Amino acid sequence: MGLHRNQLPAEVVRVLREGCVIPAQPLALTAERKFDPKRQRALTRYYTDAGAGGLAVGVHTTQFEIRDVGLYEPVLSLAMEAAREWTDRPLVMIAGVVGRTDQAIREARTAVGLGYHAGLLSLAAFKGATQDEIIEHCRRVADEMPLVGFYLQPAVGGLALDADFWRRFCEIDNVVAIKAAPFNRYRTIDVMRGLVEARAEDRITLYTGNDDHIVLDLAIPFSIPRDGVPVMVRFQGGLLGHWSVWTRGAVQLLDRIKAAVAVGQIPDEILALDARVTDCNAAFFDVANNFHGCIAGCHEVLRRQGLLEGIWCLNPNETLSPGQVQAIDRVCRIHADLADDDFVKANLQRWLS
Repeated sequence: MGLHRNQLPAEVVRVLREGCVIPAQPLALTAERKFDPKRQRALTRYYTDAGAGGLAVGVHTTQFEIRDVGLYEPVLSLAMEAAREWTDRPLVMIAGVVGRTDQAIREARTAVGLGYHAGLLSLAAFKGATQDEIIEHCRRVADEMPLVGFYLQPAVGGLALDADFWRRFCEIDNVVAIKAAPFNRYRTIDVMRGLVEARAEDRITLYTGNDDHIVLDLAIPFSIPRDGVPVMVRFQGGLLGHWSVWTRGAVQLLDRIKAAVAVGQIPDEILALDARVTDCNAAFFDVANNFHGCIAGCHEVLRRQGLLEGIWCLNPNETLSPGQVQAIDRVCRIHADLADDDFVKANLQRWLS
């Protein structure tokens, strides 16, 4: 048995519950597609100094192929070590956990051993399985470490999971958060319904992963009736591949939204940012080509800033799509105020040292 919810450090629980920016960390590689620890460390330093409240490592943006080349533990280990060296601030450290039950348990034990607080549980390996089988899998992994549920959009391998699934998932004692990333309003509401029907809204924190709707997810509450009374739930933060770039801007954006929510008045200029952030995401995530270049697109932004040396992925076929460079050029030009180029430029040499 691993860490249980009540054993998570209180300051980590506080950061998670209040809601924060959690970037999904990319993988730094050399031109030979070998691990680049210096730039990997620089990424962790960048996210920390940008004000991120945590890091998600070994997730989709880190490339699932790290498991095939023996990099799962080294990448998780380096991120944890770099974060601890760089800041005393409590960070929510989340490890990607994938595969069928035996593999997921192995990964959870590795992550717990390295000091990670929770596992972001991908269910992509369970295509064709029954709901009972999937819930049993989740329970067994939850015995090893606290879980962050993950509604991954079907376009990149996720399963369709209904409100009944999310109710049963939220009834698992050691679930601490859910990342909702189905890129679909109907399915996002299914997550909310499951949470409320499980009466778990005070225990489980919602994080958006809906890159097509980041600002509105964070700004607008969801009203879910229960026993004839509307229960208001809202996303508190985001765990996003999109936030692996322009992270300082993401932290400032979340701070602005939280301040507006606190006074109960969301100005139009904040709501209007939803379309602009989504426009940026369309370029970074290669929406025009069904997300084929989503990882390479994030790499390209980091390369332009000098954080990464190139856009190389472990899979040589994973690269930018035709027209994607021009799409990124366009959003970098017209949405330059959302970027953090000056912040990166001022600190880059320190992060690379």
